[in-house]
Amino acid sequence: MHLFSEVLGKASKLIVDYCLDVRSRDDVAISFGLPALPFARRLAIDIVSRGGYPILNLRDEYLAEAVYKLAPEDLLDYISPIDVYISEKVDASVSIISPQHYKPLVTVDPEKLGRRSKAARRLTEIFMKRDGEGSLRWTVTAYPSPSLAQEAGLGPLEFEDFVVKALKLHKDDPISAWRQQAERQEGIRAVLSKASELRVVAKGTDITFKVDGRTWISDDGKKNMPGGEVFTAPHEDGVDGVVEFDFPAVWRGIEVEGVRLEFRRGEVVRSSASRGEEHLKRLLEVDDGARRLGELAFGLNYDIQRYVKNILFDEKIGGTMHMALGAAYPSTGGKNVSAIHWDMVKDLRRDAQVYADGDLIFENGRFLVEVL
Repeated sequence: MHLFSEVLGKASKLIVDYCLDVRSRDDVAISFGLPALPFARRLAIDIVSRGGYPILNLRDEYLAEAVYKLAPEDLLDYISPIDVYISEKVDASVSIISPQHYKPLVTVDPEKLGRRSKAARRLTEIFMKRDGEGSLRWTVTAYPSPSLAQEAGLGPLEFEDFVVKALKLHKDDPISAWRQQAERQEGIRAVLSKASELRVVAKGTDITFKVDGRTWISDDGKKNMPGGEVFTAPHEDGVDGVVEFDFPAVWRGIEVEGVRLEFRRGEVVRSSASRGEEHLKRLLEVDDGARRLGELAFGLNYDIQRYVKNILFDEKIGGTMHMALGAAYPSTGGKNVSAIHWDMVKDLRRDAQVYADGDLIFENGRFLVEVL
């Protein structure tokens, strides 16, 4: 069993050197929850040692809930110019998922959540623009807080071991291990890049995506740690068929189970869920872009094999597919704009096929073009 405290130095070096490539005079934003304070400190020290300037932002679930429960209504529409300035100016950023409470907004009115999401659209657009033009180096990672372990249905030590392995921190040289992962994913990215249309057939699912002219991107751990996916944005009017998701779709701590979506010419025309359907339908009405896909991706991190109710890990499960309603990353060529980007995971490890222009390229959790 591996403990995160035993590999703290490895984890920091992985983020600072591999993910962010911190340089002299870089302004680097570090956003974290209180449980991750030891990790944030180590990151700040390593950033300073490389000549960068760390800017720390503590996230707090008490305050997050207070904004919705106690603040005047018009505050939900307010975005601080300070937040805008930081979003526009930092050279690099790392966000550490490390909550004390995993679902602080579980009883908040979905209408208020939607209203706040609309207000935050400006920050989302700044982020997407900077990501597309390559002016921001960023990564999202996680610290194994007790609340994440509890949500995953694991003991705290077991969850630490899960996180260490997912990040490849149990390897002698994690950076080298991620470079090898990048090489394997590049072969898959190259195959997908030649496809004009993909068709996915699985339990409760038969759906096609037009992807010609779009850019497939390999997430090799530099923007998500753990990484392990290849993704693009389908054509905004080029998604047709039905998909049923096997795992709960989580949005800001609120779970929606048994999601079923039917698409016609790229738009969700029917939607249902076995639990949380009201929340699903409200988020689909946030804006025009919320009913269309901004991302299509395949999970390729085979060190992750279980669902832990955290999309940073779940979307990378080896042998899965995920789709995101809402905003597209401009770097993929996607044009969909929305205040939301909501990932939903489909398990393809059993009785599932993916066809590229009619040719079988994936079956039962594995791409046929490569032995992983």
